[in-house]
Amino acid sequence: MGDDKFFSGCSCHSSSMVNLSCFMPISSRLDVYFQPTKRAIDDLPDECLFEIFKRLQTGKSKSCCACVSRRWLMLLSTIRRAENGNNSSGSSKSDDTEMSSGCNNGYLTRYLEGKRATDTRLAAIAVGTSNHGGLGKLSIKGMNSICGATNVGLTSVAHGCPSLRALSLWNIASIGNEGVLEIAKECHLLEKFDICQCPLITNRALIAIAEGCLNLTVLSIESCPNIGNESLQAIGRSCSKLHSISLKNCPLIADCGVSSLISSASCSLHKVKLQALNITDFSLAVIGHYGKFVTHLTLCSLQNVTEKGFWMMGNAQALKLLSLLTITSCQGVTDVSLAAIGNGCKSLKQICFRKCCFISDDGLEAFSKAARTLTGLELEECNKITISGIVGSLTNHEPYLKSLVLVKCAGIKDTALQFPLLFHGSSLRRLSIRHCAGFGAAASLVTIGRQCPQLQQLDLVGLYGLTDAVLLPLLESCGGLVKVNLSGCLNLNDESVLALARLHGATIQLLNLDGCRKITDKSLVAIADKLVVLNELHVSNCAASDHGLHALARSEHVNLLVLSLAGCCGISSRSLASLERLGKTLVGLNLKGCSSISSSSIKALVEKLWSCDILV
Repeated sequence: MGDDKFFSGCSCHSSSMVNLSCFMPISSRLDVYFQPTKRAIDDLPDECLFEIFKRLQTGKSKSCCACVSRRWLMLLSTIRRAENGNNSSGSSKSDDTEMSSGCNNGYLTRYLEGKRATDTRLAAIAVGTSNHGGLGKLSIKGMNSICGATNVGLTSVAHGCPSLRALSLWNIASIGNEGVLEIAKECHLLEKFDICQCPLITNRALIAIAEGCLNLTVLSIESCPNIGNESLQAIGRSCSKLHSISLKNCPLIADCGVSSLISSASCSLHKVKLQALNITDFSLAVIGHYGKFVTHLTLCSLQNVTEKGFWMMGNAQALKLLSLLTITSCQGVTDVSLAAIGNGCKSLKQICFRKCCFISDDGLEAFSKAARTLTGLELEECNKITISGIVGSLTNHEPYLKSLVLVKCAGIKDTALQFPLLFHGSSLRRLSIRHCAGFGAAASLVTIGRQCPQLQQLDLVGLYGLTDAVLLPLLESCGGLVKVNLSGCLNLNDESVLALARLHGATIQLLNLDGCRKITDKSLVAIADKLVVLNELHVSNCAASDHGLHALARSEHVNLLVLSLAGCCGISSRSLASLERLGKTLVGLNLKGCSSISSSSIKALVEKLWSCDILV
């Protein structure tokens, strides 16, 4: 069901169409699927066929009829579930049970993308899913503006799938208010509604959703130029169960709509995401004053919000339950506003600042002293933050901080610390330093690492200056690493991997050495001998060869699930037997750019490792 091809006849059991017999000549009742009979029925006008199809008692009967022709399918898809069998007195108890369960469960999921998203397929889904438990989730995604789905197809879903609970419409210029209005009218169980790049959907449709789908809990609106404040006001009035809202790049949404939704007495929002909207300090002040239930708050690219807005949000003191805060590309985040957020949001557990160029060590220190229960800190492209600020933050959050992530922070450089370390036995479990170009060549990394004996995940990515001499003391200070990512650390040698295998071989489950071009077979031999619980290994673009892969394959305790060898020119067709042996447990194998492996070897490998996803 769902293809655009139909057959001129159908060979299902005759009992499935027993109610059609009264509309046929007596001579044809012996075989309702005899080809001349089908032609006779097909000559009937749509109104008569509609009345016939309404009397079909089972989903199996409808599916059989839908396979006859596109005309029959589209007619069947216009019948509302409430109209099924309305004029029939012969329905059995089992049939009623089937229809009821199909309507109430709604556990089936259907996903249509690009050219596959057509009205015909939507109609087939509407007719076919009723016989298998009912449609629960539907996603329609256009691709490069190619999408054949229109209001007709969405209306079919609305009529045939009242069990629908989640609907996503992405990049579809051909669906507008009409289809969404039918969803609002028929699908009262709808809980999640996600629309993105749907220019024909306006406030009228969203208001209908608000009034017709009172179970709505999650709403996401992105890049919809004709949806504005009126929609959010209606949502605030009607949808008392709404707990998650995401609004992105909608030019008609402003302070009026956002503040009305946030301050609505009927809403108890837990998750709020606002991105690239024309809102000002007023909206953030409202969030700070009325967001007493908000636990997750994401604010991105709010160009009209100043320091005052973030300061008022923090000082309003209503965000008592806020545990996760993410702020990206907001120039209003300064040291002053950051201190206010720390003072007002005492339950913060995780905070992420990206591209906040006005935050310095002073602001981070003030925030750290106020929000002492922080468990996760992530800074990306916050270039005024230095290593001193990071160490100070670690000191203030010593009993709680579990995760520290630093990405592309130009201020994180190798410098001599000007004060003694005041903390010991840090609870840090994850340390991730990525693409901080000025960091890793001197003792700063060791200074931090030695205070983190409980580290389990270590990500040092793209640190060109990192050498074995710097990394080894860090590895020696950690108790039992589980995940290690050293990708892009060009100056690491086998010595680091040998130490890693010796010190942490009993605990490491994931090891990523992608791009460490000085890593050779010597490391693979150590990995094969010492890493007894390893299940994911990445050695792409390294100096590995057949010898190292052979050592890995003959190891008795290696049971890899994922192996990446992309760009390893030293791996040749002679490794075919080793790859086959490793492939007994593999679910993923990357051989892209392995130019020394012949195409015939690759073909043989694909045939033998049929359960493994092989990238070539």
